[in-house]
Amino acid sequence: MRERYVWDLNEADGAPVAAVGGKGAHLATLSRIEGVRVPGGFCITTDAYRHVVASEPAVAEQLDRLADVDPDDREAVRTLSADIRRTVEGLALPEELVAAVTGVLARHGEHAAYAVRSSATAEDLPTASFAGQQDSYLNVVGPEQVLRHIGRCWASLFTERAVTYRRRGGIDHRTVHMAVVVQRMVFPRASGILFTADPVTGNRRDATVDAGFGLGEALVSGLVNPDVFTVRDGEITSRSIAAKERAVEALEGGGTREVAVDARRREEPALTDEQVLGLVRLGRRIEAHFGRPQDIEWCLSDDGFRIVQSRPITTLFPVPEVADDDNHVYVSVGHQQMMTDAMKPLGLSMWRLTAMAPMLEAGGRLFVDVTRRLGPPSVRAGLLDLMGKGDPLVRDALETVLAHPGFVPTLPDPAPAAPPATGAPAPIATDPAVVAGLIARSEASVAALARDIRTHSGPALFDFLSAAFEEHKRVLGDPVSIQAIMAGMESTWWLNEKLLEWLGEKNAADTLTLSAPDNVTSEMGLALLDVADAIRPHPEAVAYLRGVADDDGFLDGLAKVAGGAEARAAIEAYLDRYGMRCVGEIDITRPRWSERPGALVPVILDNVRLFGPGTAARRFEEGRQKALAKERDVLARLRALPEGDRKADETKRMIDRVRTFIGYREYPKYGIIQRYFVYKQALLREADRLAGAGVLADREDAFYLTFEEFGDAVRSGTVDQGLIRRRKEEFRAYSALTPPRVLTSDGEAVNGAYRRDDVPEGALNGLPVSAGTVEGRARVILDVAEADLEAGDILVTTFTDPSWSPLFVGIAGLVTEVGGLMTHGAVIAREYGLPAVVGVEHATRRIRDGQRIRVHGTDGYIELLS
Repeated sequence: MRERYVWDLNEADGAPVAAVGGKGAHLATLSRIEGVRVPGGFCITTDAYRHVVASEPAVAEQLDRLADVDPDDREAVRTLSADIRRTVEGLALPEELVAAVTGVLARHGEHAAYAVRSSATAEDLPTASFAGQQDSYLNVVGPEQVLRHIGRCWASLFTERAVTYRRRGGIDHRTVHMAVVVQRMVFPRASGILFTADPVTGNRRDATVDAGFGLGEALVSGLVNPDVFTVRDGEITSRSIAAKERAVEALEGGGTREVAVDARRREEPALTDEQVLGLVRLGRRIEAHFGRPQDIEWCLSDDGFRIVQSRPITTLFPVPEVADDDNHVYVSVGHQQMMTDAMKPLGLSMWRLTAMAPMLEAGGRLFVDVTRRLGPPSVRAGLLDLMGKGDPLVRDALETVLAHPGFVPTLPDPAPAAPPATGAPAPIATDPAVVAGLIARSEASVAALARDIRTHSGPALFDFLSAAFEEHKRVLGDPVSIQAIMAGMESTWWLNEKLLEWLGEKNAADTLTLSAPDNVTSEMGLALLDVADAIRPHPEAVAYLRGVADDDGFLDGLAKVAGGAEARAAIEAYLDRYGMRCVGEIDITRPRWSERPGALVPVILDNVRLFGPGTAARRFEEGRQKALAKERDVLARLRALPEGDRKADETKRMIDRVRTFIGYREYPKYGIIQRYFVYKQALLREADRLAGAGVLADREDAFYLTFEEFGDAVRSGTVDQGLIRRRKEEFRAYSALTPPRVLTSDGEAVNGAYRRDDVPEGALNGLPVSAGTVEGRARVILDVAEADLEAGDILVTTFTDPSWSPLFVGIAGLVTEVGGLMTHGAVIAREYGLPAVVGVEHATRRIRDGQRIRVHGTDGYIELLS
C-alpha cells in the first residue's frame, strides 16, 4: 500500500490510531461533534515516522541497547534516551515529505502560526493516556520551523519520562510510532483543563474546571495556580479563585514568553460563571460521544471555546455496570480476601460462580452491592458493626457515603422474623470432634471431585463443572461450618471486650489463641520449617538450591546431587499437601506452587539459614504453653474480682470455644483452593487442546476468557482473538489501578480514615490485630519469591493471603496496607505471636526498605525511628 504522509484533520475522522496517533484520532473525531470547535490543521502520519525514524539502522541499534538496560538504572536510561533523541533530531527529512508538508501549509496558511504536537500510537488510549509524556510546541511560524519541529516531536517519543512510562506499562518502544498534529494556533485570553469527572474522588457527577489567563502552558508547567470550579448537575458547587501572577503569551514571529499579569487582574476569575457552565455542557457532550469521562484541554478566544485535546481519564476506577440508574454502594471483595490485585477474566468469573453472594466486576476486581442493607436502620447498624470489627476503614468509608444527603434513603426496618440476636456465640457444642467432622467431610468431597472430573472432557467438562460449583457452594454454606467459624470469631470478640472491661487488658485473646489446633494455614508455615530440617544436613543440596533461577526441572536436577533425593522428597511431600496454594490464590489463573515450586526456594533457604532442627515443633509447643499460662493468669485475676467466679467461669468457656474453633477459621479457604486446583488442572487440559489445534496462540490465553466464553470456545472450536487482545490491554491497565474499599455508583472511591488522636505525631495509623510491641528493620517485600529476611525483621507489604504464612515463621512483626481483625494474615500473626498492625494506608511507600521501625500491635500504630 502506498505511504501517505499527510492527512487533513477534517478528513481523518475514523482514521486508525496506527496512522494518526491517539491525539490525531481524537481531534479528528472531536471536529465532527456538533457544537465542538477544533482548530483546523493536518496530521503527519506514522508512515513518515516509519520511513524516516523506524527504518534508520542507528535508531534500531540504540533501541536494542535500550531494551537490554536494567529499568532501575536511571542513569543508563537517561543517557540512552538522550542519544536516541539526538540521532532522531539529526535525521534529514526526505524530499517527498517536505513537499507534502509545504503543500498543505500553503493551503492552511504558509506563514500562519501553528501548534506542532506529538501524537503517538500509544497515547490518549482508554487504558493509558500518556499525558505529558511527549512534547508539543506552540506558535511555530513558517514552513522551515514546522518541518524542524516535526523532527523534535518524533524525538520526544524518547524522553526519559516517556521511556519510563512505556516500560512500566509493558509497552515495547519499537511498537510505538509517532504521528504529528499541526494545528492553527489559537491566541486565547483564557485556557485550561476540564475534567468531566472529579479526578481525585472519582465522582462522575462532579466536573472540575481549571482556568488561567493566556496559554495553557502556564497551568501545565505549574507556573501558576489555576482558578478551580466544581460543577454538579448544572450548578457551580464550589469555586476557588487564585492570584494569577504570571501567564504565558505568544511572541510575534514565533515562540512564547512568560509575562506578569496586571496587578488589577490577578484575582479576577479567568471565566465567568456562565462560561464555566457552558464549558461543562460542552464537556458532557464530548464525554457522551466517547462514552467515558474525559480530560479536555480548552482555549477561550473572542469568538468562544476551542477544544484542543480530549483524552480519557485513565486513573478513575471503573464503576460496576448495573441495569438501573439508582444509587448503589459497593464494598470491595479483595479487601476481605486479602487479594487486591487485578484478576484475569477467568479468575473473576470462577470466583463469582462459586461465591455465596452475588458479586459485580469493575476494574478487574469484585464488589458486593450493600445498598439494600444500608437502608433499614437496624440492618444498617448490623452491617456497620460487622464491617467495623473486620476493618474499621470499611466502616468509616460506608459512614462517609451515608453522610451524603439522600444518597442512601432510610427505609423501614423489616419485621423481625425471630427474637433479636443477643451477641452470644452461635449454638454449637465446644467439641473438637465438630471440627474433625467438618474437615473429614470437606476432604471426602474434594476427593470425589478429583475422582469424577477425570472422566470428563470437552463440552461435557463444562457441564460437569457447572454441577460441581453447586456442590462447592453447598460445602461452603454448610450451616455447621458457618457456626464453627462464627463461634471462633465471636468468642474472640467477647474475650477482647470483656477482658478489657474487667481487667483493663487490650487484645487479650491474641495470646490465648497462640498455637490453636487445626489451623491449616499456620501448620503450612511450620511445615516448611520441617522441609528445611530435611535439607539442612545436605550442603550440596543447599548449594544447588541457591543456584535455582527458575522452575524448569529444578527438582529433577536436585535429585542428582548428594542428599538431593531426600531434599526433593521433602519438597514434594510439602507440595502434595500445600502445592495448590500461591500468592493471590483466589484468582484461579495464578500459578500454583505445584506449577512453580521455585517460588518456595527463597523461603526454604531462609529457614535453613535462620533456624535449627526441630524449630517447628518447639515453636508450636512454646506458643501452646504461653496460651495456657495466659489462661491461668487471666482466670486467677478474674476470680479476685467481685463476682469473680462467674466472670472466670464465663471466660473459661469462651477460651475453650476460641481454642476449639479459631483454627478452623482458616480451613474453608483451604478447601476452596483445593477445589480450584482440581478445576484448573482440568481446564488447562482443555486449553492445551485448543492451543494444539491453533484456536489459541497460547494455552494461557484462555485466562482472558470467562468460564462461559471458555466453554463456548471448546464447543465451537473458535475464539475471538481481538477479544483476547483487548482483555490483555484491559488487564494491564487495571493492574495499575488501586481499588477502593468502598465505591459508589457515582464513581466516588472511598477508603475511609482512622478517627483517632491517641497516636504520637508522625506515627502511621493502622488497625491493631496482634498484640505486642516490636522494634526492628523494615523489609518492604511485594513478592514472596523475592523475600530475603534476617531474624528480627519486620515484614511490610500490601496484603498477606495464606500463601505468605511460610514467611511469618522468620519475622518479628507484620505491617500491611490491607487487612482486618479476622483476615488470614491477622489470624496467623496471632497464632505465631507476632505484633501486627494492618490497614496502614500506603505503608509500602511511607516505610522505606531497611528503615528501623517500632510496631505497636496492641495500640495500632507504627513509629518511624530512622
